[in-house]
Amino acid sequence: MFAFMSPARNPMRRIVERAFAGAFGSSVSLTTDFRPLRRGIVAVAALGALAACEPVDTSLGRTAPAVNTDAPVPVALLVPRGSGNASDEVLARALENAARLAIADLGDVAIDLRVYSTAGSAATSQQVALQSVADGAQIILGPVYGENANAAAVAVASSGVNVLAFSNNTSIAGGNLFILGPTFDNTAERLADYAVSQGKARTVVVYSEDVAGRAGRAAVETALARSGGTVVGAISHEFSQNGVVQAVPQIVSAVRSGAADSVFMTADTAGALPLLTQLLPEAGVSPTTTQYIGLTRWDIPSQTTELPGVQGGWFALPDPVMSARFRSRYEVAYGESPHPIGGLAYDGIAAIGALISSGRSDALDRASLTQSAGFQGVNGIFRLRPDGTNERGLAVAQIRDRQVVVIDPAPRAFGGAGF
Repeated sequence: MFAFMSPARNPMRRIVERAFAGAFGSSVSLTTDFRPLRRGIVAVAALGALAACEPVDTSLGRTAPAVNTDAPVPVALLVPRGSGNASDEVLARALENAARLAIADLGDVAIDLRVYSTAGSAATSQQVALQSVADGAQIILGPVYGENANAAAVAVASSGVNVLAFSNNTSIAGGNLFILGPTFDNTAERLADYAVSQGKARTVVVYSEDVAGRAGRAAVETALARSGGTVVGAISHEFSQNGVVQAVPQIVSAVRSGAADSVFMTADTAGALPLLTQLLPEAGVSPTTTQYIGLTRWDIPSQTTELPGVQGGWFALPDPVMSARFRSRYEVAYGESPHPIGGLAYDGIAAIGALISSGRSDALDRASLTQSAGFQGVNGIFRLRPDGTNERGLAVAQIRDRQVVVIDPAPRAFGGAGF
């Protein structure tokens, strides 16, 4: 779930293209270091803006504002408009469009949506969050980036207003700040449960030596321990092509010495995944005997499914039926495809609307937001956890003959598969 910059501005794309070419028999250059280009990716799966933020103090114990359901409920939407970055403008438009589409679907539930521009900065996010509360907002939806969301939530914590941010940065979650973005922990839990149920319980974790890679490794190890699996090895690689090449013999050794039946990779398509899945089979770790499992989406971009090394691999994705339905409705309404994370704004409004429909004055407090039944979003079911993170109903998919095939459907209610 990411967008490339233009090839001229984004060397990462050229690296990925070379890796794709290598998978089909051409040579692969091993000279380019692609660590600095991590910032060029706009991704949900990558832990986007991992800033040194502190979660909001959960000891504040503030009460959320009482909701008057006899009138339209003021909801603030904070979008990254005004940053000067073209991609932020596209994202801001998509978030507002999705939110308005959700409001149109609420029927008799009335929401007064008030849109504020953050300019993609923490300082402005703080200012507009305070302004939105002064204007009467009873809950805040957004911002996108982790440090911005943290600043907004801290600013309004004393008012009791809760913030549903579009970030997937779990380090900022807590108190009055909830994150809506998909998390490594949720994905790892779903895949670990499925892998163990299929007898793939002895795993070597392969991760990049950076913040996202280490977070992915921790998520996988925790999920496997919880599911009854065993990590028999954890091999890191530098975030470079040469680093991946040097790590391959260590991965092979860990698989053989640990009698591993699976390899769990944290890499995404814009990073090491194409090269890893090219080199590991060549080194003797065949996906036909050792299950490849991915923590990130292996179907984006669609060319990824053409790679020989990913055939048979497992990864998790949102309910494809629900996702396709939203995509179709959005395209009809706005004449363009939705942004990969635009649907999070729809999810936020859907949750807020469902709670307001109860008619309760405490509809938007922490207890209501974290109800165990959860909510129905554009990608399936989801619920907010008391710690500020979220749990989403995911399907497990496999790439077969260059096609994505769902092998374990996403649950339609909590308490089913994967939960």
